[in-house]
Amino acid sequence: MRVIRVDASTATILLTEAPAPKVRDRQTGEIAKDAMTGETLMTVGVVYIDEGESSLIQVTVPEGGVTEGLTVGAPVSLPGLVARPWQSVFNGKERHGIAYRATAVAPGAFSMAQAG
Repeated sequence: MRVIRVDASTATILLTEAPAPKVRDRQTGEIAKDAMTGETLMTVGVVYIDEGESSLIQVTVPEGGVTEGLTVGAPVSLPGLVARPWQSVFNGKERHGIAYRATAVAPGAFSMAQAG
């Protein structure tokens, strides 16, 4: 499926959940790895605020892209943020959604549009 680049330049992004290993298989507890590099994948929870609307999203980031010193509630930046629509059938039920991925998660700043 298509990968869509997300322009987060005007958004305020706040960390709501600290980075944690992404679980690939909940039954076995297997941790997800990047298919190309083999690097462990992490997830972070954020609230994405732009143009007066907000969304809670989970973003996948390679472990090496997680910056030390992240604080829940603080602004973060997500360089290389992309969205990928997905769909699957599980137990006879069709499911779909949007998966988010970034190359890193780092301390950020409040957007000037939001600060004014």
